[in-house]
Amino acid sequence: MRKSFLTEQKLALGCVRNDRDAQGELYARYSSKLYAICLRYIVDREEARDLMHDCMIKAMDNFKSFRYVSEGSLYAWLSRITVNMAINRLKESSRFRQIPFEQVSGDELENALEPDAESVRKIPDGVLDKLIAELPPVRRTVFNMYCIDGYSHHDIARALGITERTSTSVLAKARASLKKALMNYIDKTGL
Repeated sequence: MRKSFLTEQKLALGCVRNDRDAQGELYARYSSKLYAICLRYIVDREEARDLMHDCMIKAMDNFKSFRYVSEGSLYAWLSRITVNMAINRLKESSRFRQIPFEQVSGDELENALEPDAESVRKIPDGVLDKLIAELPPVRRTVFNMYCIDGYSHHDIARALGITERTSTSVLAKARASLKKALMNYIDKTGL
């Protein structure tokens, strides 16, 4: 049986046993997905690549703590490690600490027009990812954690050392910024 045909459960078992072939297969199967997660949080490609490698090393070192539940649980575990390490890397970054956790002003939310659904459907793949990547680090992090990775405001607050209210506020600002950026994109492209 070739390693590329291993089930997720057998792949995890091989990694627990420090099987080099299983570890290579794990890297081949999941590195690009974990790199994509890193890029959502860390915009610099080289830094994101370094982070992805660090996440794989951490996973390899901690495989004994992994518990297989069902198909998809290995990727979920790897994703959680990656998100947590990305958040920690951001929290250590001076760029992240320089941006205050501000409250949402009513003006910013009122001025964020809603793009129409038809125009949004016409936006090419990758444009929204680019707009999210352009958000300031705190807004991008909270947006990713809440909207993409499914964290609650309670979990975000604990992870970032902020209040739930601040998490809610930062998410509202991120959404307002994205709406404004989408409207600008639609206006520029004539969608």
